[in-house]
Amino acid sequence: MSEISALWPVVSASEARWLVELTGDPCGATGFRPPAGCREDGVWVLNAMWELEAGAGSLSYNELSEVAWAASGTQRPFGVATGGGLGHAEHPGNGYRRLRWAELARRTRDPVVAPGHLPSRRSAPDGRLPDRSWPVGIEVPTEGGLDRPTWNRLIEVLIAHSPAGADTRCFAFYNPFLTDEQDFDDHRVVAGRLGDAFALYDHPDYDSTASNLWPEDRSWVTYTDWDLWGTKVAGPAALIGALLGDHFIEAVRLPWDS
Repeated sequence: MSEISALWPVVSASEARWLVELTGDPCGATGFRPPAGCREDGVWVLNAMWELEAGAGSLSYNELSEVAWAASGTQRPFGVATGGGLGHAEHPGNGYRRLRWAELARRTRDPVVAPGHLPSRRSAPDGRLPDRSWPVGIEVPTEGGLDRPTWNRLIEVLIAHSPAGADTRCFAFYNPFLTDEQDFDDHRVVAGRLGDAFALYDHPDYDSTASNLWPEDRSWVTYTDWDLWGTKVAGPAALIGALLGDHFIEAVRLPWDS
């Protein structure tokens, strides 16, 4: 057993049954989405984008892919390589700065999140080039998981607004796409201290952040869908206000899903 598995051992799947009742979703195939109004307030924490300090440039991921496939001498798969990926993501390193969705929205004259939609590659501000691929100078979010810097800051804020701080007992649910499990009773739920959730990011069994995370008293709950570029947090007004006003996290309240 790994050190992280020891901190977050598997517990009964019944610990997640309340999410079935809350959402009306019998299996949480991509995570259990808390419905609007299920808690005092709700907000979406957006996955981070990063841009080269020198600028995004005019070379697209699709063009770069074409060069790579030509050099390999093999046939390139059909479709446009747009950039991005799945699951975990790190800060891209020196030479990059945070590109907030709001800044990109001002450039493109798009809304931060398209009305009526949840944060995703289809509803984010459209910074793609004419070939419909993103410039290689922008690291777009991954689907299905928060980037590490945003995850770490989110955990810090949750600790500050939880009953026992870092010692708050929490549960994490991982959807079937992350565990290859088919029946709800076999779905993966782990339990541990909220203060140990920083380590949970590196759990060896999962390539993404938890689909849902919540404290034992269920005062708040997070939701990370496998297909989205953001994580919903539903909970007390003070917690949601802290996320909206945070210096690092970029959070938006979506009137159609708050």
